[in-house]
Order: sequence, then C-alpha cells, then structure tokens
Amino acid sequence: MCPAPGAGLLIPDGPGPGSASLGTLLRHVHELMDAAIADLYTDLGLPDYRPRFSPVVRALSGRGPMAIRDLAGAIGVTHSAASQTVHQMRRSGFVTLERGADARHRIVHLSERARAALPAIETEWEATARAVAALEAELPMPLTDVLAATVEALRRRPFRERITSATRQAGPGAGRWRPSPE
Repeated sequence: MCPAPGAGLLIPDGPGPGSASLGTLLRHVHELMDAAIADLYTDLGLPDYRPRFSPVVRALSGRGPMAIRDLAGAIGVTHSAASQTVHQMRRSGFVTLERGADARHRIVHLSERARAALPAIETEWEATARAVAALEAELPMPLTDVLAATVEALRRRPFRERITSATRQAGPGAGRWRPSPE
C-alpha cells in the first residue's frame, strides 16, 4: 500500500534545518507514484512486475529484441541501470537473454509472460499518463516540464560544476571541503 502523502516528510518553507532537501522531495514523489503503480500491477495479478520494467517492455515491444546497451539508449538510462533492470526482469520471467553475434553482448527478448501481460501494461501506461496530466493540472506548472528543463540545465552545466562554484563563492572558513584546483 502507498504511504499517505506527506507522511513523515517535512515540507520545506525555506532553507534550513527541518526542511526536506530537493533530493528527498524528488525521491518521495517517485516513491509515492511508483508504489501506487506497483499496487495496480498487484491488483492486475502481476505482483512481481515493477513499474521500472515498463519502459523496457515498451521498447522491446515496439523495436524488437536488442542488446542491453541499445536498450539503455532507447529508454534513456545508463547501461548499468538497464542491465540491473533486465536481470530483475529475467528473474521474474518477463525477458529472456541470448548471446549476440559478439559474445560480450546479450540480446534481450520479451518472454511469453511479458507478451501476455502487454494489454495490462499498455492500459496502465495510458492510465498513468492521464493521471499525470490530471496531477499537473493541480500544480502551478507541469512537473514534467520542470524536470525536463532541469535535465537540460544540468546537461549545459553539470551539478558537480555548480557545487564547486558554490563552494568557492562561500569563501574561506565556509567548510572544510575544498575542491582541487582545475
């Protein structure tokens, strides 16, 4: 079951002790949404299906079998993240792996179990998209727009660079950590 919204979470009213950090808020939003979707899959008779499997299933369904590296690019995650998800999916019986032409590559295929679940997965995906649109209508600005703009800003100037700059701006005595000169 999903935790109650905001349960045990301090919503920030400004910087300082007792306020939730950006990372905490992002994780909490993700946990609330992910848990709700996982509950739906349990109700649909797929208790071991995880929401993180859906982008993989949709990519393989639309494009056919592919190497993990190609799958990572198709769904916009790192090779490591795609590999971990694929291995979870294999343990749950949603994908199979075969050796590629090059022994270093593993080709991911949807299993019969995943193909049988496709109607439920697609229905949930579409319902989730409608629920996100309804949620965003309640917000001062669409969350997907804010997150997409954040990704682009971090691509232009990585967060590490931003932290280093902020540390230098704080001046001497602001903390013990100092980045090494670039």
